[in-house]
Parts: sequence; C-alpha cells; structure tokens
Amino acid sequence: MSDFAASAVPLPGGYQGQTYAVSAGGEDAVLKLYVKDPARAAVDAALLQLVRGLLPVPRVLDVKREGAPDDPPYLLTERLPGVNLEVYLATAGEDERRYVGQQLGELLARLSGMPFRSFGLFRDGDLGIEPLRGDLEQYLDSLDLGMTPAQREGLESVFMDAEDLLAEGVDRFCLVHSDFNPKNLLVDPETVRITGLIDWEFAHAGSPYADLGNLLRFCTDPVLARPVLDVLRGTGLLGSDRLVDLGRAADLWALLDLAARTPRHEVAAAAHRLVFRMADTGHLSAGRPDLEVVL
Repeated sequence: MSDFAASAVPLPGGYQGQTYAVSAGGEDAVLKLYVKDPARAAVDAALLQLVRGLLPVPRVLDVKREGAPDDPPYLLTERLPGVNLEVYLATAGEDERRYVGQQLGELLARLSGMPFRSFGLFRDGDLGIEPLRGDLEQYLDSLDLGMTPAQREGLESVFMDAEDLLAEGVDRFCLVHSDFNPKNLLVDPETVRITGLIDWEFAHAGSPYADLGNLLRFCTDPVLARPVLDVLRGTGLLGSDRLVDLGRAADLWALLDLAARTPRHEVAAAAHRLVFRMADTGHLSAGRPDLEVVL
C-alpha cells in the first residue's frame, strides 16, 4: 500500500470501513480500509469488476484481500470525476432534475436486469451467496425500537401488506446496490451526466424493487421521481404499475436496520421517525406523498 499512497485525505461515507482520497501511481485514487468487515474487500472488488462497463463504477487499481487489525485489507480504485449528487440537486433546476431522474431510472433498470439465483449476502470474492433466513417480524424482535403494543401491531399489519404486495411482483432476484440514493452518486455539473455509483458495501442479491425503495425513501420531489418511474415502466423489467409501493415494501429490511442505529445520526433518526409513522398509520406510505398518484 505504501507504493500507492503519497497523501491521504479522509472522505465522508462508508459504514464498514475507512475511506481516503489518495495519490496513487500518478493519478487520484480512493483507498478504502476494511476494518469492521475484512472479508468485504474481496467482495467489493469482485462486484466492481462484474459491473464495470455496465454501470459508472471506478476501475480497481489494487486490492488486498486478507489482513490483520493493524494492517487491514484494502481496496484501491480510481477516483471518478463529478460532484455529490445530493449537493447538486439542492440547487438544480427542473430540467436538470428531470434529466437526472431519467438517468437514475436507467441505472435502476440495469441493476434489476443483473440476475442471481437466490437471495442473500455475498460471502467471498467469487460472489457466492449466503442465504438470508427469517422474516420481518423476527427481525423486529431483535431490535430495541421502543414501540408500544399498538404500534407493534400497526407495523405487523404493514409487514403483511408488504409481503402480499411483493408476492404479486416479479419473482426473481438481482444485484442490489442497497444504498442507491444521491449521497452515493456523482454527477458532472456541466453536462448533468451521472459519473459514478459508489459505496457498494451493502450490495447483495435481492429484490428488483429494493434500490427503487431506497431512492424514494425520503423523496418528496415529483420532478425527479416522475422520469425514474417512467423509465422503469417503459422497460417492462419490473412488470407492475405499483412501483412506489413495491419499492417501499422491498425497502423495509434496510429501513428497519437504519432506524435501529444511533438516533444522533441524522439519516438514522429520519428512518426511525418513518418507521414509527408506519406503525402509527398501519400503512406503507406512512403519510408520505403517494408519488404514483401525484405523477
């Protein structure tokens, strides 16, 4: 690693590792140290190589697949151009947001078209899958969210509706980025072209609707959401008019996981509030705008 890093500046993002902007071999690069989950270095490297040319991901420059706490595994990739999409959208006009939404729909369509034979976590550099077991109620039992019995009953009603809805959707599995939202995307502010989809540490094989649910979780902008849904409906890959509800149903696992994290984290606190609104209302929408009606 010392052959690559001439300087290192910490970068935001990354839940399971430490990420730095470095100078490597005469070019800017990104170095990620896998401290919490050492085995993930090999998985992330394999995923980036799998989708390279199909999605805007960085080139893998080097990878260390094994290590120790004082010398952890790492992944070194090129640093993609562009600015954070979340920052860009804060001041973008309607035309720019529509174009971004169209591109997001295209990326989601590509992800949903990358099939896997089962649902689960990637366990190694060969992208072998470790099946996930259990259900949402069992997972809820393992969390300490502080719900009243009435709220628990309301959330269980949401779970049942979600299971019924997903059973009517597409019965297959695909590559899921699992953190598909503007904070993990890059855009060229001059051309408004999306230049990067980064931070693959939660990627797994799962529902074709999961990434859509992540993107729309806190979305209140129909100008951005409309072309996303239009593109997905146009491809026919997801085969349903109820895409927003299906996305919300598929997002429940990730939403609960996020809600259980420290409330001092802004996004985790927002997820916690959303879960409790679902519990209080007994509905997937939790009082959020019904984007499919708005659109």
